[in-house]
Amino acid sequence: MRRADRLFALVQLIRGRRLSTAAWLAQRLEVSLRTVYRDVADLQHQGVPIDGEAGVGYRMRAGFDLPPLMFSTDEARALVAAVRLAQPRLDAELGAAADTALSKILGVLPAATRAAAEALALYAPDLAPDDGTRARLTVLRGAIEGRHLLRLAYRDLKEVDSQRTVRPLGCFFWGEVWTLAAWCETRQDFRSFRVDRIGELTVMAERFRDEPGRSLADLQRRYAADAA
Repeated sequence: MRRADRLFALVQLIRGRRLSTAAWLAQRLEVSLRTVYRDVADLQHQGVPIDGEAGVGYRMRAGFDLPPLMFSTDEARALVAAVRLAQPRLDAELGAAADTALSKILGVLPAATRAAAEALALYAPDLAPDDGTRARLTVLRGAIEGRHLLRLAYRDLKEVDSQRTVRPLGCFFWGEVWTLAAWCETRQDFRSFRVDRIGELTVMAERFRDEPGRSLADLQRRYAADAA
């Protein structure tokens, strides 16, 4: 990678995260720690507003921006592939936004790059969730973003009905079904609920905060431990 390209990539990596350690940057750029320290110092000298220091991490000050990015042919193909794979499985609102975003990106690419991306022979079968599931995904996504408690009626695979109050943490797609990962106030433990088996769904006014042992990070650590 040319040094100019590496400096540009370094800026993009730092501006995309709250805090980036030199070790993480070195791994992503496949360079030494010394190279990262030198490149950051050069960028700071050139006026790029990077705060931080070696051994702590770096962050970009608010307000810094760069001109619109151009994508390589492979990057454009990757974006087309990602949208084609994801769009049929997203809720209607998010799927439409993905299509609009891709159109905007393709619209500013050079003609040859755009043609190569649109000609990508990679497709996914349109196994879209039913309308009820898509509607619930929209509600769940809003509750997760707003950190609202949910009250839901659920019928499990044994056809047993229950009423739950949960902290919605994330939606996971498993190739065939969507599930809601949540902290269940009723069971006082993490639970997963198939979205297509959720019945009545109510977003409560009450909000929740992360608590030790009940957050998405805690659930992901449990997943990792179970997989080990």
